[in-house]
Amino acid sequence: MEPLELRLGLISSAGRYLTAENFGFSVNASASCMRRKQTWTLEQSGTEPGTEPGTEPGTHGDAVLLRSHLGRYLSTDKDGNVTGDGDGADAATRFLVTAHDDGRWSLRSDGHARHLGVSGERVSCVASRVTAAEKWHVHLAAHPQLHLYSVARKRYAHLSARAGGELEAGLDAPWGVAALITLVYLERRYHLQASDRRFLTAGGALRPEPDPSTAWTLELRARRAVAFRDAGGKYLAPAGPSGALRAADSARGRKEALFVLERSRAQVVVTATNGRNVSTRQGVDLAANQDEETDQEVFQLEMLKDPPGRCAFRTADGKYWNLNASGGVQSDAVEKSDSCYFQVEWQGSKVTLKASNGKYVHARRNGQLSASVDLAGESELFAVKLINRPLMVLRGEHGFIGCRKSGSGTLDSNRAAPDVFKLERSGDAYSLRDGAGRYWQVSGGAVSSSSDVPVPFQLELCDWNRLAIRTEDGFYLRGDQTGALTADTPNRESATLWEY
Repeated sequence: MEPLELRLGLISSAGRYLTAENFGFSVNASASCMRRKQTWTLEQSGTEPGTEPGTEPGTHGDAVLLRSHLGRYLSTDKDGNVTGDGDGADAATRFLVTAHDDGRWSLRSDGHARHLGVSGERVSCVASRVTAAEKWHVHLAAHPQLHLYSVARKRYAHLSARAGGELEAGLDAPWGVAALITLVYLERRYHLQASDRRFLTAGGALRPEPDPSTAWTLELRARRAVAFRDAGGKYLAPAGPSGALRAADSARGRKEALFVLERSRAQVVVTATNGRNVSTRQGVDLAANQDEETDQEVFQLEMLKDPPGRCAFRTADGKYWNLNASGGVQSDAVEKSDSCYFQVEWQGSKVTLKASNGKYVHARRNGQLSASVDLAGESELFAVKLINRPLMVLRGEHGFIGCRKSGSGTLDSNRAAPDVFKLERSGDAYSLRDGAGRYWQVSGGAVSSSSDVPVPFQLELCDWNRLAIRTEDGFYLRGDQTGALTADTPNRESATLWEY
């Protein structure tokens, strides 16, 4: 399991975000949207000043720290002055969080027993009791596409294959397209979107559009767990043998209401030049000998941040591709080691895989994979098909990619809130379609969502949960601080990488 780091924004009663300014470590509540300066990382202090972490509204838990983008902590002194210059865990930087019935938080200074609040844009910590000015909405800053793990069932949520479909907590591992969940944030509430673009209602049904019945208040609990509460005060929980997700009054304050948000990594089908998919169907020996795309032909990419391009391939049963002493490639490693990593080198729409012995992987005549070739040629090329992003949310250095106005076609790369695009594949290429049914295209170097027909792009999965998008004539999509989205550089660089 890989729980998400709890990065969030705090929104005041006036709708303004708690902001850490770059100079002087000053703090205010002035911004209308969440960007880098409005993002805080929640850390548990390791100190337990009161009780165990609260499991329902109105209770408080462990002391927490809030770390800004500058690496310093939110801090308050005995006079109630608030700054962002704390350098460690102490009485001035610890806060106790209380989750209220309306889903908002209040934060009480552990050292001074006063609550964090606002007056206009000024932030202070002087109130002895909680009013509207001391309550904060919580807006997660994590990438919104993830897996949802039920703490009670010890299973992952997925879209069931039955007619009509339900979200059920029934997977041992979050495998395949059905396990993808997208958290859509609208009007201070979260909406759980299944992989088929439908939204979960409190009653467990799925609807094509978000509405009040699909709105949930997100509550953060101990040990990075969360709970989802509907408008009537009931909590999302798995029910029955299938673990169907729906709101239940009986789940309040119980383990059944707890979930963990887990990062969703890319899962792919790998196809050799013989046109067959690499599979574990025949045992530990990996072979490109299947036409089907079942769980046994799907592999999870686990890339290193540094050095870039090194990737481990995980199977559905939790094993890793592993180079053995004779140069064969097997799926028998329980834990990752150097022999489990392969250097991914993109060659147009395909890749080569260089093993830890410095040799390139290819499929023998019988389909078995072997790392035994010094120089890569046609036989060492593999197609990599991304299968668990039917919906795509892309975030770059300056924000999310989104349409400036609904139906306008203009794409910005610095949006504070994301748009969800549909990813379609044809052959070795992909196309991206917006909610109005228009496809991305490039004209004069500018990227817009304005084509009536699919326009092919190449996706290069080249970094830790980041990809590059390349046009067919070899230019990468690049975002800049002004929000422009262009296809004007032949080289991959930080501005051409998109978290997905």
